[in-house]
Formats: sequence, structure tokens, C-alpha cells
Amino acid sequence: MDSNLRNLKDFLTLYNKVTELCFNRCVDNLSQRELFDQESICVDRCVTKFARFNQNMMKAYVDVQTKINAKRMEEVEQNAKQLEQHQQEERIKEQLKEKEIAAAATAVLTPAQTPAKLSM
Repeated sequence: MDSNLRNLKDFLTLYNKVTELCFNRCVDNLSQRELFDQESICVDRCVTKFARFNQNMMKAYVDVQTKINAKRMEEVEQNAKQLEQHQQEERIKEQLKEKEIAAAATAVLTPAQTPAKLSM
């Protein structure tokens, strides 16, 4: 689902829930088309209260999400450093193996002892 469409759907769902909640809490009499003054004040307060609550929750969410993202970035950087160190260690081990193989090959190809020394 497209993110814009999803956001619109979420907004409309929330709007409908707030409308239903405030209507059920505040409207007592359906005998006339207009709200009574008391009902109108109640609806205004209900919607305002919800809007403020939602705003405060979003601020808290943004603060927490910022901290979570910073922590994740720190973990990613640490993992990258560890991976780099591990790769460096592997390269050093590989270089040491190559040197050992080269040294062994040189030792095999170059006679270390001559037959005259063996007879002594």
C-alpha cells in the first residue's frame, strides 16, 4: 500500500474514532439539528483535549525514536569497526601463511646440508 494512502487511511480512522468518542460523551439529545450550547462546549473541550494529548504523545514518540535511532547508529558503527578489525586480522593471518609457505618452499629448494656434512 502506498505510504500516502496509508497515512490518509490512518488519519481518517483516527478522526472517526475521535468524532465518535466525543459525540458519545457530549451529545445527549438528538431532538434538534443544532447542538445545545453545553453540548457544543463539551465537544470543543473533548476534541481539544484529544488534540493536545496526541500532540504530547507525538513529541514523546519523536524524542524516544531519536534516541533509538542514535543507539542503532552507534551499534552499526561498532559492528562496522569490529568487522574491519576482523578483516584486518584475517589479512594479517593470510600474509603470515604466505610467508611461511614461501619460507618452507625456499628451505626445500635450497639444500640446507651438503652430503659432506652428513658423513661427519
